[in-house]
Amino acid sequence: MSVSDPIADMLTKIRNAGMARHEKVDIPTSKLKLEIVKILKTEGYIKNFKKINQDGANTIRIFLKYDEQTNPVIHGIEKISKPGRRVYTGYKNMPRVFNGFGTTIVSTSIGVTTGKKAVEKKVGGEIICTVW
Repeated sequence: MSVSDPIADMLTKIRNAGMARHEKVDIPTSKLKLEIVKILKTEGYIKNFKKINQDGANTIRIFLKYDEQTNPVIHGIEKISKPGRRVYTGYKNMPRVFNGFGTTIVSTSIGVTTGKKAVEKKVGGEIICTVW
């Protein structure tokens, strides 16, 4: 079965694994997914990740992060730009997630980056997702 939006599928797998308190989740790899996972790691939403070759297919294994009461660090992760409705913004109108406590992930001309870094570099782009 083909997936029409692989990024939304990845975000849903991460969200579901966190709610089920899984230690790790495996997703099929792509360059865009890898960049999103790197941002999640640098922003502190996941413990770690690694690329593995499983039965001839490349996958990304994401190790989820929990607090002391085993609540997931990722409280919410939402896809903004969808295949039927792309959402673009300039750096002046970059949305803030929970008044700056969340993270916006944006695909810009300089690559995939957070909303804060896009505003610093004065570039806009397509809003991929928000994480809080």
